[in-house]
Amino acid sequence: MSSDHDVTGAMSFIFEAGVLKRAARTGWWFAGVKHPESIAEHSFRTALIGMVLAAMEGADPGRVSMMCVLHDTQETRITDVPHIAKRYLTSVPNTAVTADQVADCPPAVAEAMRAAVAEYEAGETREAVVARDADKLECLVQAVEYRHQGVADVQRWIDSSRAALRTASAHRLADAALTGSPMAWLNPPAR
Repeated sequence: MSSDHDVTGAMSFIFEAGVLKRAARTGWWFAGVKHPESIAEHSFRTALIGMVLAAMEGADPGRVSMMCVLHDTQETRITDVPHIAKRYLTSVPNTAVTADQVADCPPAVAEAMRAAVAEYEAGETREAVVARDADKLECLVQAVEYRHQGVADVQRWIDSSRAALRTASAHRLADAALTGSPMAWLNPPAR
């Protein structure tokens, strides 16, 4: 059973995660997107893509989704640092940020989150590979959507995201994203 302190710590983490709903993905500003998606919006679709990829790749969809939801939670404290800025900055590992974020949570909660983030960051298990592919694929899909909306300078995001994909299923989904239309779902084929 958790103490009142543990429960307060868990709620503190939940409130902190809410910041991600208001925090923008900053890299898109370089492409000219005035109001880019939030980190939470990115993480939500990353988790959905992760479930799809996990099913296609024979991985555990629940574990993949958990890693996808948690993969950017550290950005409440370190922000979404654009790729170009990482050349000039040093930061602590995401595992250390997560450990601080969940330190006051119930022990089982803290351990589950620390373990999922550590697994994602190590990138060695099938589930971690799929979760990382989901993150890159979501970026590619977002770039395709922005291009469809008239943002011209997104090719570098498409190319770098595609180059980072490791699973066959992620490559197949990337091909479908690049050859399809983001609005095709509005006109489903007649059955």
